[in-house]
Amino acid sequence: MVQTDRTGLRPGHPVRTCIGCRGADSRSALLRVVLGPGAAGIPVVVPDPERRRPGRGAWLHPVVSCLDLAVRRRAFGRALRSSTPPDHTAVDDWVRAHTQGQPSKSKNRERV
Repeated sequence: MVQTDRTGLRPGHPVRTCIGCRGADSRSALLRVVLGPGAAGIPVVVPDPERRRPGRGAWLHPVVSCLDLAVRRRAFGRALRSSTPPDHTAVDDWVRAHTQGQPSKSKNRERV
């Protein structure tokens, strides 16, 4: 459903931007990640598939290509406003575990 307001047409569902590929997509197609406490004071990026954890969240397509782009661009620290580079191992493990055996959607999201 498309709604109209004073700025033009708006989709009828929440739209978020992936921090990896910078593509806009529906909230249901993206994985929410948040900062969690880590060992030795190093912040850890934690996957939040239920979208219930407190704190500032960032959104990521749950595919390896978008994860790699986010890591290469250092997007986790910037999107989550962390002063130190966060550890993204938990998100990496989650994405690789949940995309295993599924066809990759990354071909449509790659930029030339």
